[in-house]
Amino acid sequence: MNKLLIFCFATLMSCTSTIAQKSEDMQNKGEIIMSESQGGAEQAGFVIIKDEKEFQNVIKSKHGTSLVELGSEPVVKYPAFPVNKKVVLYNLGSFRAGDHTVREIKNISVKDNVLYVEVPMRESGGMQIQVLSNPWFIFSVPSNYQFTSVQLKPSN
Repeated sequence: MNKLLIFCFATLMSCTSTIAQKSEDMQNKGEIIMSESQGGAEQAGFVIIKDEKEFQNVIKSKHGTSLVELGSEPVVKYPAFPVNKKVVLYNLGSFRAGDHTVREIKNISVKDNVLYVEVPMRESGGMQIQVLSNPWFIFSVPSNYQFTSVQLKPSN
């Protein structure tokens, strides 16, 4: 039974989210907090997360039943809610094949109330298994950014 529990734990940990590293030079740039290949909405869109409670609820709802608790300690460690930053949940929409998980933000800018998020373009080649995915990611931007929409800009 213990081996089965350890196997399940290892499997869950291999599927958990990508958590971005924090650095001092990221103060005025976008920073990815979490990124997943599954669990997002079918339509692309964004939501500004207002506080720690809403942040934790979003993460719990996105992970659904994949959270396992051993005793009183949760297996998944949630990232801390960024202080003095706006936190944005962005759903990329539905895709039939390929890995569309955002792992890096190259640059962010605001123009005409649109937040432009520059992300590396990843090409996927060859034959792929047709799997429906709904990727999403949570990122932070400086709190003084004012915007009414978000647009991803793929770049090389």
